Amino acid sequence: MSTPKNENAIKKNGRIVIVGASLAGLRAAEALRNEGFTGHLTIIGDEPHDPYDRPPLSKQVQKGWVRADHTKLPRLREINAEWKLGVAATSLDRAKRVVRLANGEQIGGDRLLIATGVRARQWPNREEAALKGVFTLRTCDDAAHLQAALAANPRRVLVIGAGFIGSEVASVCRTLGLKVTVAERAAAPLAGALGNVIGAIAAEMQRDAGVDLRTGVSVSALEGDAKGHVRRAHLSDGSTLDIDVVLASLGSIRNVEWLDGSGLAAGFWGVACDAGCRAFDIHGVVTDHIFVAGDVARSPHVLYEYQFLSTEFWGNAVLGAQIAAHNMVCAETDRRPYLLVPSNWSGQFGVNIKTIGVPAFGDELIFTQGSPKHRRFAAAYGRRGRIVGAVTFDHGKWLQFYKAQIMRSGPFPPLQAEFDLPADMRVIPADFPARGVPTAAPDVVLTGHDPSERVAEYRPRTARAEIRKAATAANKEQKKQWRVAS
Repeated sequence: MSTPKNENAIKKNGRIVIVGASLAGLRAAEALRNEGFTGHLTIIGDEPHDPYDRPPLSKQVQKGWVRADHTKLPRLREINAEWKLGVAATSLDRAKRVVRLANGEQIGGDRLLIATGVRARQWPNREEAALKGVFTLRTCDDAAHLQAALAANPRRVLVIGAGFIGSEVASVCRTLGLKVTVAERAAAPLAGALGNVIGAIAAEMQRDAGVDLRTGVSVSALEGDAKGHVRRAHLSDGSTLDIDVVLASLGSIRNVEWLDGSGLAAGFWGVACDAGCRAFDIHGVVTDHIFVAGDVARSPHVLYEYQFLSTEFWGNAVLGAQIAAHNMVCAETDRRPYLLVPSNWSGQFGVNIKTIGVPAFGDELIFTQGSPKHRRFAAAYGRRGRIVGAVTFDHGKWLQFYKAQIMRSGPFPPLQAEFDLPADMRVIPADFPARGVPTAAPDVVLTGHDPSERVAEYRPRTARAEIRKAATAANKEQKKQWRVAS
């Protein structure tokens, strides 16, 4: 089948719409221009701010080193785009190729990139969430408000949830000399991302730094004073805390609601797409003109049994955006797969924690270099005899060594250098928490099929009856012609 002569012209000179004006959206726009796209480019974002960097919001901004509105992302090139900021996308009409906005506008295009990311999960009780002094941390506005509250020298800060963000803010509180309590439903901090073995080491770090860490408990209620400011927290073990500031660090929610009714495979873990970033519809059929990148994307990964990988890391947004942009405007035979090996880092309590691969995919663990006792070590995660992830505490020089082994599905226990070996090198259970604890959800999620979850529903296309009717009519006409011919 020959390629239409104007196919590349449409791709290079048409109209592309990007929904999502954060890291993935900006880098995709730059990549499109680098790929030679000269057409009209529209970037839509629900925040009024120019694209900004989020990692500093829980670290440097909270320490007062950087203002929250001074973390804008650098522009790597001129993109000559039409920006529509401060207005959310509300729906997608795939038939008309139109994105509808909250202000009533309709934006059409030949290609669409979905890069709407995630938002912070709010405290579930709306009245309690509305109390002064109760915060989440996702946007630069969130960061500015929390930083001002910490700078006011509160009596005690309560952090609900000990994932990476919650743990980083707890670390900042101790740096500022503030009393802080961390309430975590799981058995240890970072348990969802790294398992309880590593989580126990993180727990020691927090307690040694003066954090009042309470694990295996949840916050049952927040109580405010007559002026509507949070003053007390009630915990599930019956204890109470007198507090002035609360950070609800309960994980994130993918921004997919605007895609309801679009027919795309969008749900709790994001928008499903193939390894080339092309979105799937609800029947598993790949689309031709809709692509997905960043935190909201979930795609199959060859290294993890082709399960769908969903991750919120910085590198995921950058590389995913570049691959999606390339595939949006290139010929079919030039498309590239998105097969990033996830990586992450976190600075907390004076320790630099780095990960590679998908630790939560593993069920076994072995310390491979350094000393867990001194919190300077490397550890590898295994599953079914092969290495699937690794973590380092102040030992990041080993990360690339284990990345290379993960990329070639190396054996577990992994190949190791013959120096800096820990005293105890036994393979032990990684001890990840059971599924269902919201604050213990891993930061990298494999969303393959679980037979115990009956969540799929087949939805026939509304037009299917009309298609059958038309096909029946065509068959009758063809048979009529055959009778005449005979």
